[in-house]
Amino acid sequence: MGKQSIGEFEELVLLVVAAHNSNAYGVLIREKLQEELERKVNISSVHVVLKRLEKKGLVKSKFGGITSERGGRRKKFYSITAQGKNILDYQYELRTSMYKKIPKISFS
Repeated sequence: MGKQSIGEFEELVLLVVAAHNSNAYGVLIREKLQEELERKVNISSVHVVLKRLEKKGLVKSKFGGITSERGGRRKKFYSITAQGKNILDYQYELRTSMYKKIPKISFS
C-alpha cells in the first residue's frame, strides 16, 4: 500500500475538522458526529483521536481567547493540514474505486 491509513473513527473526526476548518473544537466535533451517526459519541474518544491525528501531522491546533463563559478556559481549535487533506483524498479515492467494483446485484 505505501500510504498512511487511518481508522474509520479517525477519518470521521478528520472529515468534521476539514468541514469546520480552524473553527473545529472538541464539543462541536462531537455534536456533528452525533448528528451524522445518530448515536452518542463520547467526548473523551474525540479528544483521544484529535491528539492522535495531531501526532500523525494530520491536524494542527491553536488555542482561542479566554472567555468568561468558559470560566477563563480557552478552546482548542483544530484545522486540517495538507497531509490530512491528502489522507482524506486517498481514503475517498480508495473507497470509491472499491465501491465501483461491486457488480450489479439483484435482490429479488
